[in-house]
Amino acid sequence: MSHSIAWVALVVAGLLDVGWAISMKYAEGYTRLGWTLVSLLLLAAFVFLLGRALQVLGVGVAYTVWTGIGAVGTLSMGVLLFNEALNPMKIAGIALVLAGIAALKLAPE
Repeated sequence: MSHSIAWVALVVAGLLDVGWAISMKYAEGYTRLGWTLVSLLLLAAFVFLLGRALQVLGVGVAYTVWTGIGAVGTLSMGVLLFNEALNPMKIAGIALVLAGIAALKLAPE
């Protein structure tokens, strides 16, 4: 796998992580079978892609970027889908996470 494909796999894994977190919310404690199955499929998919990306990328940077995508994406989807509160402190936190991801991506290896 090339370096650029590894980054694509990592970003997709992060987005699938967001879907996984949202599907867990919809699964309501794994009491709704359909959403439970979606959750398990998304979990398997993002673990696979993260593992593939880690074959090429450093674990520290890759895990941090993946976690950041998951955190920012899940917080954003919580606001959009579940009317969770968004305030200036959360917006600042999102900006800091995004800045950190950009810095890690741009840093020489």
